[in-house]
Amino acid sequence: MPVATLLPFTATPSRKSASPTSFRLTEKFILLLVFSAFITLCFGAIFFLPDSSKLLSGVFFRSSPVETNTRTGPESSDSGSAANEERNLDKIKRDHEKALLEAKDTLQKAPGVIKAEILTVKSQLANDRLSQGGNNLPVINYHRPPGATGHDPVDPETKERRAKIKQMMKHAWDGYRRYAWGSNELRPVSKQGHSSNLFGSIKGATIVDALDTLFIMEMFDEFDAATEWVEKNLDFNVNAEISVFEVNIRFVGGLLSAYYLSGKEVFRRKAVELGEKLLPAFKTPTGIPWALLNLKSGIGRNWPWASGGSSILAEYGTLHLEFMHLSVLSGKPEFAQKVMNIRKVLNRLDKPQGLYPNYLNPNSGQWGQHHVSVGGLGDSFYEYLLKAWLMSDKTDEEGKKLYYDALQAIEANLIRKSSSGLTYIAEWKGGLLEHKMGHLTCFAGGMIALGADGAPSDKTGHQMELAAEIARTCHESYARTALKLGPEAFRFDGGVEAIATRQNEKYFILRPEVIETYMYMWRFTHDPKYREWGWEAVKALEQHCKVEGGYSGVRDVYASSPSHDDVQQSFYLAETLKYLYLLFSDDDHLPFEHWVFNTEAHPLPVIRKDQTDRPNEVE
Repeated sequence: MPVATLLPFTATPSRKSASPTSFRLTEKFILLLVFSAFITLCFGAIFFLPDSSKLLSGVFFRSSPVETNTRTGPESSDSGSAANEERNLDKIKRDHEKALLEAKDTLQKAPGVIKAEILTVKSQLANDRLSQGGNNLPVINYHRPPGATGHDPVDPETKERRAKIKQMMKHAWDGYRRYAWGSNELRPVSKQGHSSNLFGSIKGATIVDALDTLFIMEMFDEFDAATEWVEKNLDFNVNAEISVFEVNIRFVGGLLSAYYLSGKEVFRRKAVELGEKLLPAFKTPTGIPWALLNLKSGIGRNWPWASGGSSILAEYGTLHLEFMHLSVLSGKPEFAQKVMNIRKVLNRLDKPQGLYPNYLNPNSGQWGQHHVSVGGLGDSFYEYLLKAWLMSDKTDEEGKKLYYDALQAIEANLIRKSSSGLTYIAEWKGGLLEHKMGHLTCFAGGMIALGADGAPSDKTGHQMELAAEIARTCHESYARTALKLGPEAFRFDGGVEAIATRQNEKYFILRPEVIETYMYMWRFTHDPKYREWGWEAVKALEQHCKVEGGYSGVRDVYASSPSHDDVQQSFYLAETLKYLYLLFSDDDHLPFEHWVFNTEAHPLPVIRKDQTDRPNEVE
């Protein structure tokens, strides 16, 4: 017999069908009586306590000073106290009646309705907390730019090679997730987490750095796991000193890119929150930011070794792309104003031979030592001048002029040829050249190729030739080692070419700059040698850097067998593997007309000209 026939008939014509978990009317009535009796008992007991009105008004209801009669002046009379106590009793009665009505209303609702109301209140409280925390952001008309993900290449070999790089990403990610989840980086040999003082107490550098790589490789399960970690665990409320530059390019850049690719609001909110915490770094007499910042106190300083307390060109000059997008996403012009002020300071200064020294005093606004490098300490400043112009939909004419003027000075003063015809970029120290080129400098081939199209028509071909020559030199630095991986720096003096001669320059830490140049050169020339050179690097990484727990750097690229340094750098997932993947992808995957890569390879969309009057929209 159906269960329903065993129940007493209590329905009325207007009653909806009840679920098995609903309360029947008799049960509701009984619960209402019990609940009412309980409230009456509680309040009734309190009425018999001495001075109960003060107890109720002062403890339970936390009344205002007027209600609790805290005045001590002559107006505080016995009659006033009696009147206050009477008002308190009236208030208690009203609250009691209100509680009974609310209880009655609640008992008449189905459990599902009650649950939904609770969730609504919780959501509203969370939104209120978000607004109170300073992240009350404008509404964005979100549109993902084209090419966020791409189809498989038609050529079978290229398709197979791209799939291999995705497998490498999965191995690197799985090792991190298994052995170092939540840590900044992985120690793949010892299988544990690795921390760097660059990030202070902020955690999860590899997670944030890898977000966009996971997305463009369509590793969506891994992307979702990373997103969940960001939502629940990424915390910037730390009492610790961080590198403004490193946190900006990895964390801010990574969050911005993840937002533009996925449209998930958590990434925009976190990026703006972190950007606001970085703003105190600009509190210097010139507005040139400090290199180091305590995120809690807002106190900044520079690296102790940096030329008398100077700020570093590559650090304060590599904020522009991210801060311009922070202004777009937050609706706050302050971010853009901070980085545009850096240009104003630089424009006022005389440049020795048209070059930008690596050190600038943020107090005096004067250059420090006249050291110039397109590698470490200088590199990404030049990259961001060009990319600021490209990201502005080619409207930032000042950025364009600064880039091409700087490149002209670099060509005149730093670019040299070895006796065998290898083109390299030397370093300049007070007018004297040091014939050394760093692995970091190898990004310049890609940068020059990227900017060649915007150069005067009579220089476009020359700049593409120069980019190709730099790419060849950097490939030679790999080819001339035992492990076929490039050293940290290589020299062109003492009878050697493109070889490291000092022990502290022979290491390889999974850097991306050579691969980056291969990717750009492939996009602009489609010369198959760049894909072949990239594949050589893949084979060397697999043979010498891959370990059970992930991928490790090596201490000496000239040794016959690798000695691992036991660090899987976050930029290996953010840059090296991403550039390799794009090298074997079609040109419509993150196309350059829609995307610009920050110096950590995080793709940011071009800010279109027609957004000038609509800064809060992203096309």
